[in-house]
Amino acid sequence: MEVKKITTKSMPYEDWKDNEYIEHLVEELRASGTNVLVGSLDKLINWGRSNSLWPLTFATSCCGIEFVSLGAARFDMARFGWEVARSSPRQADFMMVAGTIVNRMVPVFRRLYDQLAEPKYVIACGSCAISGGPFRKSYHVAKGIEDIVPVDVFCPGCPPRPEAMIYSIMQLSRKVKVEKFFGGVNRQEKRQDFFREHPEQEALYNPVLPDDADRTNK
Repeated sequence: MEVKKITTKSMPYEDWKDNEYIEHLVEELRASGTNVLVGSLDKLINWGRSNSLWPLTFATSCCGIEFVSLGAARFDMARFGWEVARSSPRQADFMMVAGTIVNRMVPVFRRLYDQLAEPKYVIACGSCAISGGPFRKSYHVAKGIEDIVPVDVFCPGCPPRPEAMIYSIMQLSRKVKVEKFFGGVNRQEKRQDFFREHPEQEALYNPVLPDDADRTNK
């Protein structure tokens, strides 16, 4: 089944950045192979998903103000089908991590990610979420969320402009279009895979509470 150049919102393919990454995903799709029926269903489902990405209501600092402005009249993210921000992670498609993540927030942040329904996505928005930002050498701020959850798109800036946030969600929309909904290729990193690569993180994000220890001993 032929996979054409992946774009969205009628934006010319040549105007996109990081086309090499999308082309790599396309090659994975071609290598895995699929029949016409399943491939057509994949294309239809992913078309619908990519045009109705629901964000989780989640913001911790100044990047959140920029994200809120996407819902106002000037930027109007309802044009793209992204305006249904959900308060429950079980109803959201992706997390726009807009702001600083301090070490005390990490277990809760990871729990919110785990509660997102598959397939789920993460956009690291702003320099604090990407690398710790101006607090990079501070003792209390996580030095980027990539070691906490798998990140799909990085949106640089301090804070990034709303236009940059729109572009990052459009890039995520392109990635959704080249996924294989019925199958295992190009799927998100699983919890077990993440902890296999980051064994030092498992005890931090899954602490053994006293009550759990008592149940284990019994």
